[in-house]
Amino acid sequence: MLIDFEVGNYLSFGKPVRLSMVAANSIKEHEENVFDAGRYRLLKSAAIYGANASGKSNLLNALSRMRWLVLNSSKEMQVGEHIRVIPFKLDAEMDKSPSRFEIIFLINEIKYRYGFEVNSEAVSSEWLFSSEKNKETSLFLRQADGIDVKDDFSEGRELESKTRDNALFLSVVAQFNGEISKKILNWFATFKTLHGLQEERYARFTAQTLEDEILKNQLVNFIRKADLGIEDLSVVELDVDEQFVNNFQGDIQNRFKSVKKLKKVMSMHPRFNNGEKIGSVTFNFFDEESEGTKKFFLMAGPILDCLKNGYTVTVDELDAKMHPLLTRAIIRLFNSKETNPNNAQLIFAVHDTNLLNYGNLRRDQIWFVEKNQQSATDLYSLAEFKLPDGTKVRNDAALEKNYIQGRYGAIPYLGNFEELFKENEGGAQG
Repeated sequence: MLIDFEVGNYLSFGKPVRLSMVAANSIKEHEENVFDAGRYRLLKSAAIYGANASGKSNLLNALSRMRWLVLNSSKEMQVGEHIRVIPFKLDAEMDKSPSRFEIIFLINEIKYRYGFEVNSEAVSSEWLFSSEKNKETSLFLRQADGIDVKDDFSEGRELESKTRDNALFLSVVAQFNGEISKKILNWFATFKTLHGLQEERYARFTAQTLEDEILKNQLVNFIRKADLGIEDLSVVELDVDEQFVNNFQGDIQNRFKSVKKLKKVMSMHPRFNNGEKIGSVTFNFFDEESEGTKKFFLMAGPILDCLKNGYTVTVDELDAKMHPLLTRAIIRLFNSKETNPNNAQLIFAVHDTNLLNYGNLRRDQIWFVEKNQQSATDLYSLAEFKLPDGTKVRNDAALEKNYIQGRYGAIPYLGNFEELFKENEGGAQG
């Protein structure tokens, strides 16, 4: 379970910013959106708002980049290979400094605080702390002069010299079956990152769900409740035609040859005659369904998986291609005790302002990103935002209206587009 995440000097982030999933004690609305995790009260979801190019995607990208480095730096990267991090380039000093990532999370009620600083050449620092109650215990500290492994992290002993400059020590220890490190890497592995404009990535996973009868029933019921006109879904296997395969070359041809059968998803719709239902008709799902229907279906598989297993998931562009009511329905799945009994967490970037009024979100679940005067991204929650008179936002405020009017910041400040056309007209006349 995620407690909070910090990133600094990465992409559009200059000084470190922190996203917290800890529920604010002063906020009492929508208590169903909060769950108890040991000594913490955590949020089930968080919405990220902001203008285009303000840093919403970069925040989720930072989480994804940290996850990739933890899971892959020790096994996927070679000696001397550059680490793929991009510092904040608009500040001359930061451009030369390392990027910083830190995450705090719970595993079996033990709190871990793990982080590192890296540039394209090497890991400059790395740290891991644990806490079962209030006091933190250091497990290891890595600096430029070496790695200091503490007694409570004996699994890391004698692995200091086996850690490359461009690999994370935690990842190396996990490769040698360290008990704590493997547990932490497994947490990162179950941390899912989705993108609402790249839903085709999840086609195989969702299609495989249809091959399990229990999971299929859950997925079909989910689709039916979305009012997409679909009665049922199925997977049809087709023999691979050798003549068809020969039309391709290289890797694509080899891929087809390695597959005995191709799989197609089919959707069943009711068929009518004079207003009376007379049966069903089958659609080739990916050829005949709308883009919004395809996105909802493809995202449904991993979303239901996260709800079932209590995973944390980030989704960029959650509302793209979908009706606002469908977006709201997905968020409510995470905020509901009935549909989210294992306390999965959803962090999503969104433009749909309807959710501010009708999404049943607490003020501490609403976050904004905005560029400051140095063009670096600031991150702040509605719960901590102060109005010009010094007061905080009330729970009965017209959130959508106030946001659109710019009272909370994090909106685009548009120029007068009509003047642009007038200038062009004047140039043409001249």
